[in-house]
Amino acid sequence: MSSSNALPPVVDSGTWQSRLDELRAREKAATRELDAIAAQRRRLPMVEMPGYTLEGADGPVRLADVFAGKRQLIVYSHMWFPGKEWQCPGCTGFTAQFTRLEFLDGYDARFVIVTQGPIGEALAYKRRVGNAMDWYSTANSPFGDDVGAPPGGGFAVNVFLRDGEKVYRTWHTDGRGTEQLTHTFPLIDLLPYGRQEEWQDSPEGWPQSPTYSRWATSQDVAALYGPDKS
Repeated sequence: MSSSNALPPVVDSGTWQSRLDELRAREKAATRELDAIAAQRRRLPMVEMPGYTLEGADGPVRLADVFAGKRQLIVYSHMWFPGKEWQCPGCTGFTAQFTRLEFLDGYDARFVIVTQGPIGEALAYKRRVGNAMDWYSTANSPFGDDVGAPPGGGFAVNVFLRDGEKVYRTWHTDGRGTEQLTHTFPLIDLLPYGRQEEWQDSPEGWPQSPTYSRWATSQDVAALYGPDKS
């Protein structure tokens, strides 16, 4: 049974440092593996994409123009449920983190959101939850189907490279693969109690609760960042 009073064992500083050094060795190995994965990612081939037309705040826009002059583009496909006032809380919370993306300018890159919702509804939702990213609709385009985010489907991240007027798909992930793009879980995983979700391997008695139960709801995000925030 979990308990909010559960505590790690108390040891002397020498023992603590020794155990930390053991963990540090694994952390460093994981860092080197992530570097190797990134190196392999940079060597992936790519596939040329058709000339899609999406819908933006100012009307139809070609996928090549979504780059806004940049050569590289990260696209987050936000889940969309037709007719719902509040969309996926996971997507809403995930994208709410990205409020300062100017650093991508130095890498000739851009990060945007696409969704299967009609552009008017999508932009209204963006305002409601105080999202800072640029949104586009794929409601009238096969783009979502072709990049792993069809109507009624889940979320996804895709990366594209533009060479003149031609656009190429270079990388894709979904599910927990998106965790590497967020600071949320890396920070929570540093805490002694971690995410406190039932699926995690934690010491006996550690506080745990159902998966997602500690996540912010879409309404929470709107209250924090939307136009009606206090």
